[in-house]
Amino acid sequence: MSTVNPQPLWQPDPQRIAQAQVTKFQAWAAENHGAPAEGGYAALHRWSVDELDTFWEAVTEWFDVRFSTPYARVLADRSMPGAQWFPGATLNYAKHALRAATTRADEPALLHVDESHEPRPVTWSELRRQVGSLAAELRSLGVRPGDRVSGYLPNIPQAVVALLATAAVGGVWTSCAPDFGARSVLDRFQQVEPVVLFTVDGYRYGGKEHDRRDVVAELRRELPSLRAVVHIPLLGTEATEGALEWSALTAADEEPVFEQVPFDHPLWVLYSSGTTGLPKAIVQSQGGILVEHLKQLGLHCDLGPEDRFFWYTSTGWMMWNFLVSGLLTGTTIVLYDGSPGYPDTGAQWRIADRTEATLYGTSAAYVMACRKAGVRPARDFDLSTVQCVATTGSPLPPDGFRWLHDEVRDDLWIASVSGGTDVCSCFAGAVPTLPVYVGELQAPSLGTDLQSWDPSGEPLIDEVGELVVTNPMPSMPIYFWNDPDGSRYHDSYFDTYPGVWRHGDWITATSRGSVIIHGRSDSTLNRQGVRMGSADIYEAVERLPEIKESLVIGIEQPDGAYWMPLFVHLVPGAVLDEPLLNRIKQTIREQLSPRHVPDEIIEVPGVPHTLTGKRIEVPVKRLLQGTPLEKAVNPGSIDNLDLLHFYEELARKRA
Repeated sequence: MSTVNPQPLWQPDPQRIAQAQVTKFQAWAAENHGAPAEGGYAALHRWSVDELDTFWEAVTEWFDVRFSTPYARVLADRSMPGAQWFPGATLNYAKHALRAATTRADEPALLHVDESHEPRPVTWSELRRQVGSLAAELRSLGVRPGDRVSGYLPNIPQAVVALLATAAVGGVWTSCAPDFGARSVLDRFQQVEPVVLFTVDGYRYGGKEHDRRDVVAELRRELPSLRAVVHIPLLGTEATEGALEWSALTAADEEPVFEQVPFDHPLWVLYSSGTTGLPKAIVQSQGGILVEHLKQLGLHCDLGPEDRFFWYTSTGWMMWNFLVSGLLTGTTIVLYDGSPGYPDTGAQWRIADRTEATLYGTSAAYVMACRKAGVRPARDFDLSTVQCVATTGSPLPPDGFRWLHDEVRDDLWIASVSGGTDVCSCFAGAVPTLPVYVGELQAPSLGTDLQSWDPSGEPLIDEVGELVVTNPMPSMPIYFWNDPDGSRYHDSYFDTYPGVWRHGDWITATSRGSVIIHGRSDSTLNRQGVRMGSADIYEAVERLPEIKESLVIGIEQPDGAYWMPLFVHLVPGAVLDEPLLNRIKQTIREQLSPRHVPDEIIEVPGVPHTLTGKRIEVPVKRLLQGTPLEKAVNPGSIDNLDLLHFYEELARKRA
């Protein structure tokens, strides 16, 4: 892939650059902390990683982080894993998330949207009142700092209230979306042994009601640690015996009491997709998330009190936690509970229109689905408030950039971002003051020394290498739950380059300072020494109108050969005949590389994904290498287990 001097798709105008929070921060940090006044973002980024302690101190001052006891130093120990941030400091995440209630009491903190697409506001004062009431009830139920509180909830205001009330008392929040089955939820919650479970009776999706009372009953049976279950009647059913009513717990007019906890006190547990073994239970800290999200949302996403922040997500994905943190910047956040494509593919654009979103985030897959379905956002919706469309989940293909530019607005800031559940943040992505190049992330994030490394640990520029982070980030996990010696945490990120975070993505760090993501490094295609990410193949193949979705796997054979099949899921009515086979091969040969033309093209009934929508390449690779299904994949982490039997059968035939 050439990275030589292309023309940018978009450039911010001088007024936008001058008004951006990151511009104002740089000028202030130059005056107060020795940051470079000249040289723009590149100089600021270099300073932020060279002077890590000073940078993070500046972030806490700029955003007025309130420490109830002061810190001894910013970074007591830089070693990874195990970096120690702001020792001695105490604070509370929820207190910061509700600060705007004092100045903007009657303005909306939340806009809740269901499949009727009519936004319903919850004001800052009402949000604060409910959090105060619920926090008091949690304390009366015996919830103490460090106790786990769980939610089996859709993306509704009650979920935000429950998270903030949990954080207010120093509890540890964890959630799953109600489309997760019982086994999948128990694989997560049983690890952390919650004392309280917030749950709905069901949810609405795609115009249908889905009753989940049987699943809730199973969760109650299988979680002996529970002291209380709270019933939220989304479908209007009565609370089952022994359950508490949400309305009763949130009725009081109670001023919230915020437990002051150490900086590294656990805030929440997130779960990796867990494609092998149980999902990793990733624990992040109150202080680490607070400062990382203030930086990411305030400086990179440029969010403030005038903004409305909508990201299509569920409570089972880290982007939900990231969305809730929009409250830290005084931003109104948009909660959409429903199908991304109901009643039609344009649903998310309609919500952005009706909520007057200024930053709208979605998945690369949704953008490409809109392109394929012929959606015309600018023609059909009023998107005049939308300043930025951001995408994550997988790399946004070049055609996705062009489609957003052509079909939404030609002066649209397009932010493809990449990070991970592991840090609940972005390694690279949005910078409001930099140009956007097709197929590229604008730059590494501040305070993040993102590099591309070769196998021997040498940095690469304009070449594909491993995504590594060479200095600690405050939101890196403080530990994994049930990993007493830290070995699972260490082996997940630090076994390749000692003391350096290896994320498992192939990237190119360009000489212009931008970043290109090529897909997972553990499922990368390596033909005759030429490496290519699977994302590049998908981007080319899925332009063909007959291809609904594809999956490419590269498998090292025992005899040293390399087998690279391409699995294709066709649109209804399409046939994998000779002309289509030839067009697929020709597309890859001409657009990517002759070396990466697949050895076989095989029609499949569907492509399996994790519950958060990522194609599962590595487990399929293991199945094709002969690993038994139960060892190749965690069944509870897959959206459609039946699809895996096809690959299992194929492996048997090949053997």
